[in-house]
Amino acid sequence: MPQTLVSFYVHVIYSTKRREPHITPELAPRLHAYLGGIVRNENAVQLACNGAADHVHQLLSLNATTALSDLMRTIKTNSSKWLHELGPQYSTFAWQDGYAAFSVSPSNINAVREYLAKQEEHHKRVSFKEELIAFLEKHQVKYDPRYVFD
Repeated sequence: MPQTLVSFYVHVIYSTKRREPHITPELAPRLHAYLGGIVRNENAVQLACNGAADHVHQLLSLNATTALSDLMRTIKTNSSKWLHELGPQYSTFAWQDGYAAFSVSPSNINAVREYLAKQEEHHKRVSFKEELIAFLEKHQVKYDPRYVFD
């Protein structure tokens, strides 16, 4: 085949360090937009982004040359730096080291978008820990519960 053709959608979930509630309702729209800019600069596409005070969900479309691990490192590094520059109230901000990522079929993109859009309502009933464990189990990801949360 003379060219590389890719359809790679991924739902990424990552938390603030120690799940500190740094992402206020006032900050969230700016942060989510900034994350989208980082993704765009890395030649990928952010299709949706939302979360709660202690974590973020992103629905991304990656191209053939974007390695997810490199993209996540860039997202976390650049967004942490940006937050620190916003003011002293973010001087202790940090992301947890890891992330969870799940492939998304093109036929499920709209369902994932809807799920992300309803994060605030969802987390009135379900904690981040419960949500993440449910995702890991649904997607049959092997994990050691001792090391999932910092």
